[in-house]
Amino acid sequence: MNDEKILDKALRREALTEPEALHLWKHTPIQDLAGAADGLRRNILAEAKRHAEQKGRPTVADPDVVTWQIDRNVNITNVCISGCRFCNFHCKPHETDKAYVLTIEDYIPRIEETLALGGDQLLLQGGLHPRLGIDFYTGLFTELKRLFPQVKLHALGAPEVAHIARISGLTVSETLERLVAAGLDSLPGAGAEILDDEVRKTISPAKPTAAEWLEVMRTAHRMNLPTSATMMYGHIETPRHIVRHLIAIRDLQAARPLGTHGFVAFIPWIFRGAGTRLESDIGGARRFSPLEYLRVIALSRLLLNNIRNIQASWLTVGTPTAQMALHGGANDLGSIMIEERVVRSAGADNSFDAGGICEAIRGAGFRPILRDQLYVPR
Repeated sequence: MNDEKILDKALRREALTEPEALHLWKHTPIQDLAGAADGLRRNILAEAKRHAEQKGRPTVADPDVVTWQIDRNVNITNVCISGCRFCNFHCKPHETDKAYVLTIEDYIPRIEETLALGGDQLLLQGGLHPRLGIDFYTGLFTELKRLFPQVKLHALGAPEVAHIARISGLTVSETLERLVAAGLDSLPGAGAEILDDEVRKTISPAKPTAAEWLEVMRTAHRMNLPTSATMMYGHIETPRHIVRHLIAIRDLQAARPLGTHGFVAFIPWIFRGAGTRLESDIGGARRFSPLEYLRVIALSRLLLNNIRNIQASWLTVGTPTAQMALHGGANDLGSIMIEERVVRSAGADNSFDAGGICEAIRGAGFRPILRDQLYVPR
């Protein structure tokens, strides 16, 4: 295969095949891969900017802009039966000395602080709690919206939705319809990990399958519920797993109904597993490689030619690597992530405030713009 021909194909926004993508991963120098990804990023954002201006819509799409967000991560509960070997945060239902489920009174000061800091969104996640069904979540969302109607609820994730549907005797469609009616604004890409069932059986044995994750997202797209997609790499996966994961995301995005949101962003992040069972099982986490991460970002941009926004995960890779990713395909630096606990419990210790994230963006040579979940300027 020829590097130049494959990269030209990607720049024309034609769908790369699995062998072509694997060739880029294994053989293409990182400077060539990142350069092509940066060129594609600029083309996609310039085109989106022109379309928005023609329609008179506000937009953050601009090749010289990097976006960011203020939201708060709140864990609804720490009880989970998915058995993820990469998670230090969860506990089992019988561990009553550790287990919790937040009450409405717990949310109020958190939301008030978020609003005071300029945030407008809650990222609400928990786990697969065996006793929290649809009535719990619709009641929670309804009450939060009653108290704070201006706050957006970016909540749950495909595994949680599938679990709630199963224990509530509902279809995925019925579950999402009831959650949206109660106030759900968008669906995070959580729980994708690697969309391969052999990998999933090892790292998260009781979590819904890859097909179930994709089906929840397919259903959300049909409803025009905005979603994002993620990938957690750096454990037992191979390059082929990464490529197939990206192609599955791309193909699902291509199948969404015309005019719907689909995946508004893709966020790959490195496995952080200090003290986790997975780290012990595989004899220690793979040593973090900034060059490997930049290869992941670049390949994501070149394969996901129908998803506009690629986010650099500063939380797991640190500021310098995230800044380099902005020149290799990424166009977003994510949120300052008030109160994030799950990844930090596995060894990620990076942090940002609003001033710091803007400084990092400017330091990389871009103009920071605060956005909402739909990538509209705030």
